Amino acid sequence: MWGGRFAAGPASIMREINASIPFDKRLWQQDIAGSKAHVAMLAQQGIVDGEDAQAITEGLNRIAAEYEADGVPVDLDLEDIHMVTESRLAQLIGPTAGRLHTARSRNDQVATDFRLWVRDAIDEVAAGLLGLQRALLARAEEHADAVMPGFTHLQSAQPVTLGHHLMAYYEMVRRDRSRFADARARADECPLGAAALAGTGFPIDRQATAEALGFARPTDNSLDSVSDRDFALDYLMAATQASLHLSRLAEEFIIWASQPFGFVKLPDAYSTGSSIMPQKRNPDAAELVRGHAGRIMGCMTALCVTMKGLPLAYSKDMQDDKPPVFEAHDLLGLSIAAMTGMIETVTFRTDRMRGLAESGFATATDLADWLVREGGIPFREAHHITGRAVAAAEAAGVPLDQLPIATLKDIDARIDDRVYAVLTVDASVASRTSHGGTAPAQVRARIAQAKKELDS
Repeated sequence: MWGGRFAAGPASIMREINASIPFDKRLWQQDIAGSKAHVAMLAQQGIVDGEDAQAITEGLNRIAAEYEADGVPVDLDLEDIHMVTESRLAQLIGPTAGRLHTARSRNDQVATDFRLWVRDAIDEVAAGLLGLQRALLARAEEHADAVMPGFTHLQSAQPVTLGHHLMAYYEMVRRDRSRFADARARADECPLGAAALAGTGFPIDRQATAEALGFARPTDNSLDSVSDRDFALDYLMAATQASLHLSRLAEEFIIWASQPFGFVKLPDAYSTGSSIMPQKRNPDAAELVRGHAGRIMGCMTALCVTMKGLPLAYSKDMQDDKPPVFEAHDLLGLSIAAMTGMIETVTFRTDRMRGLAESGFATATDLADWLVREGGIPFREAHHITGRAVAAAEAAGVPLDQLPIATLKDIDARIDDRVYAVLTVDASVASRTSHGGTAPAQVRARIAQAKKELDS
């Protein structure tokens, strides 16, 4: 491959450190597609003879069939997927194979292959996230009016509905899908034809290769074309955000499955037991999703650090761009599948949720709001009065709606029997009718809207 420039071959350690074929063999489909588009353009432009182009294309098709059947052979001497394929092509069709690399470099070749791969990866993730959204919608609709405690600081705050809680994660995933869509749009430019860094003197048609590979347009600067890895970073940053959301949902399930909470029973398919404690049902799938988020964030950081100090154009450091993206993609796919499965099959113990919502003075804000609304009391004063009512209920060992009216009147004479209409958890959630609120009517309206969004 090195031609006549070097008299001796590389040292064994150089051979090992320089080769990327152990991981970039994953790009073989994209590499074959890029080569076929390139040679078709060369023939169209009269740069390569038509018969030679046909022989190259047929050879590439045969190689693709071999890779599909037997995998890509790993030969460290050939360094990467590009040279492994070109070497095999030469074995099949002879010296004509050398014409394939006319007017291109491995620099623009790998940039094109990697963009194609990331674009396909985004499509896979988007499909997985769509499935998760549908699972969240289905369970949210099922439990649109199931009361549970809403938390701040992991302390009981105000009652909400389980449907509303699940829809919060729907909104997170909706934003995740939009980030991947934005990343895909920015990646939709084809570097092929930028060659090593400066373009080429051959009369190539970059628009033709871009269209053949399904890109919207060719890139506009040859230096940027071969040195840009923004598309990979965009993917990793979107993956990091998505994994963060999945980790938060996983953490909820871990907490809810614990005996002190008892909000959910995780299915056997997503739980494990203990080697010595037969009573244990461990939320291992959720814990692994939580753990994978850290690894995905690490992948994003790794590529950021690799790219941060590189001058234009290509440097060999960029060979390390693919492993973190491949790792993050695999982990993210597993995490999405695991959380979707758990959402679809988990048993929500809504009786337990309601019981805890009723026991934590979660309707205290409703009492304060009632004092403002019915008594014309400034909210800060109403807040103070409500605090005294909570202290009285706590001392008596009863929820707010079971405090005698006499006790409430001793706290503030402006309180009357009408207050009991707002002190139940059902009344509390039903009153939260503001846009985006937890009232079952609002939750069902958002679910209906979300279904239309997904169907469109």
